[in-house]
This record gives sequence, structure tokens and C-alpha cells, in this order.
Amino acid sequence: MNSLKVLLRCQRNNVYIKRAATTKKKMHDPNEEEQLPIFQYPVSKSSDRRLYVWGLAETGALGIHSPLGKHRGSKSYKNDFKFAWHPMRSSFCERFDVIQIACGYGFTVAAIKTKEQHKVFGTGINTDSQIGYHAPRMGHPLEMLLSPAPIYIPYKSLETKITGLAAGRAHTLVLTDNEGVFTLGNNAYGQCGRKINKTEEYRGSMHSHNIKKLAAEKIIDVCAGQDHSLFITESGKVYSCGWGADGQTGLGNFDNQGPPGLVKGDITSEKIVKVASTVDCVLALSDKGELFGWGNSEYGQIPVTSKQQQVNMSYALINFTKGIGKIVDIAAGGSFCLICNEQGDVFVWGFGLLGLGPTVHHTANLKQIPPALFGRNEFNPESMVEKVSCGIGHLAAITNNGDLYTWGRNRHGCLGLGNNKDQHFPLKVGIGAYVLNAKCSVDHTVAICKPFV
Repeated sequence: MNSLKVLLRCQRNNVYIKRAATTKKKMHDPNEEEQLPIFQYPVSKSSDRRLYVWGLAETGALGIHSPLGKHRGSKSYKNDFKFAWHPMRSSFCERFDVIQIACGYGFTVAAIKTKEQHKVFGTGINTDSQIGYHAPRMGHPLEMLLSPAPIYIPYKSLETKITGLAAGRAHTLVLTDNEGVFTLGNNAYGQCGRKINKTEEYRGSMHSHNIKKLAAEKIIDVCAGQDHSLFITESGKVYSCGWGADGQTGLGNFDNQGPPGLVKGDITSEKIVKVASTVDCVLALSDKGELFGWGNSEYGQIPVTSKQQQVNMSYALINFTKGIGKIVDIAAGGSFCLICNEQGDVFVWGFGLLGLGPTVHHTANLKQIPPALFGRNEFNPESMVEKVSCGIGHLAAITNNGDLYTWGRNRHGCLGLGNNKDQHFPLKVGIGAYVLNAKCSVDHTVAICKPFV
């Protein structure tokens, strides 16, 4: 009997097996190789997504609570896993087709593609029912979830699709394709878009509020600041509600607002395509690529001539951004702002670790972060930033190559750089996938990606 020849070759996700075997019973040429079928791992679909999470894990916001260390399997495992210094791949995206994500203050929400009742899931802090009502037994609502759990929302049709998500300090906005916006959580300042009830108890609440339309117009996008909410309609109008002490509602006053009101000022004659807010400063982007802003301006985030620290209606910042071309994305942090233009250049202003080095903590003027820090050089001249994002103290940028860069305050490892040190320059995060979008919050970050292959 001739010897058995086996050739095994592994190449990324494909495994090829080739074997030559002959016996005395075979009538063909004994030197002829027998070709067996080629075995391959499934190639990912274009719609496949991966979810990576990092930062503070104690709140449950990462949705990962794997036992670590010697206490594996015991009840004390919850005290072992506190931080994720590097991006960790969430198994949630392996079980569901995730299409939207949002980061709140210590919690995360994700929407999936499905025709079933449960279309949105939440994990993390739930003290104000911002991720729905969850109780192991009647009368004992959970104030923290360690794993994603479905959020009950009373859709009229199971055909309804989730088209947007936003999360604030303790409230959540869920945008649908044909049923308007559903709001959950704390409404102490009107941030859920309904009348304020000073005696309302939010812990263990089953209440969700539905905003079908605004001024008979369909809502096409949502944004949540710390304790306020913003809505964009089909015609590009912006409505707001919630806490207004710093002018963040843009309604021309400093009062709290229940039902959403139309933002006043320079944007009333514009078509707005995006609004951005993490705390109490708001930026807005028009279809012409022009910038507008309102809200807290203690560090010059809204550079108006009057030097107001609280700007209560929208102002055009066209002169401030003059010379940088069309703006394509915007982000507003706790005390700074971040934008990028169609050339892929990134600009920052305000106060904080801005990405301009360890000696620059404040700038009242627009400053460009060197493109080389985002991978653009003579060997890679086409590299450009397409999306930006901000948490309270950290910043992020995504390039056209699917690379994610982070910098700023590294609270509990929210930068994903493998340590808890603050970062003064943008640094690429090690993620084994092509980054499509990233959401930043207080102390954690979530990225939705697609596989390389």
C-alpha cells in the first residue's frame, strides 16, 4: 500500500485540504492524486456587523461580565471585572443583526433588524428606567443590568424599523421609520418631550412616551444631550426639550421645556442635517456644510461676539469656520467641539485635552490637528477623517480606511489604548475590524464595525 500524503494549508478564514491516496485495488495510475472537496469557513456577508466595547465595565454598560481570576464561577466574580482597557468583542452582535447603537451615562442601547416585538436592547445603569422596566419578580425593578436585555416599546406594527437611537444622562430616544420617536427614562426637566410631573417616580417605571410628529412633520433624526433632547424634521427644522439653564434648548430662554419647541435663531432659515450634543453645548450642521451653535459657552464653544457664556438661541458660526471648506461631520463634548471637513481635515476648539499636545489645553480659535496623526503621509496621501465623535472628556475620529483614533481624558480606559493614561495626541485603537461608527460617553466607548473578510 502506498503511503498517505496529506497537505494542510490554512489561509485566514479558508482551510484547504488536499490528500493523495492509492491502494492496490485502484485500477488508475497509482501516482494520480485524489482531489477531495475544498472545505471553507463561511465568508462574511456585507451586512455582517461586529460590536466592540471598552471602558468601565462595573456599571454593566459594556454588556460583558465574564468571570475573571480565581473566583471564576463563584458569586464574587462581579467584583473582578471592572475595566476593559482594550476593545472587547461583544457576543451580542453575533446573535443579533445590530443596526444602531448609542451610549448614555453608564448604559448602552442597541437596535437590531427584526420584525419581532423586541427591537431595542439595553444594558448598564437603569436607575430611572432609561433602558426600560426589568424586574426579576414583581415589585423588585433592576437598577443595573449586566447583559443586554430587551426593552419593551409599544409599537403599533411589528413591521416598524428603528432608524435612530440617542441616549443622555438618564433618558433614551428611539426613532422609528413610521411611528415617530419613543422616549424612556427621566423626565424631570422635560427631556422626554412630555409634561413635567414633579412627583413622578422614574425608578421601576413602565412608561414610554410617543412623539409621532412635530408640526405635522416626520422626525428623521434625534440627539440627546445630558438632560435635553433634539429632533430634526424632514424639512430640516430643529425642535428641542429638556433642561435649558445653559441655553441648550435654543428656545430663546433658560427655562426647562416639556413638549418640544422650535429652536430659534439663525437656523430657522436653514435645512439642518445633523445636531450634536453630549452635555450642554449644541452644534448643528446645515445641508450646505455650514456650522451653527448654541448652549453652554464657558470655554468659547459658541464663539459669538457678545462673549455670552450661555447662548439661548442658534447662531451661525460661518465666520468662525471661514476658510476650511464644507463641513461634513460635527461633535460636541463637555467643554470642547470637534469637526471635520470634506478634505478629511480635523479641527478642534474649547478646553480640554484637544489633541494638540500636552501644552495646549485651551484655544478660542479653530485649530487643525495635524493630518499625519490620522495616518496621512506621503505613503498614504488618501487617508482622511470622515466621522468624529465626542464623550464628555474624550474624542474620536474614524478614517476612510476604517481606522479609529482616540485621545483626551482616559477615564477608566475609555480610549481603548490598553492603559488608563490620558492621551494628548490622536492614537489608533487596535480593533480587528473595519470601524463604521463609534459612540463615546462618560467612561465607555462602543464601536460598530464590519469584518475585514
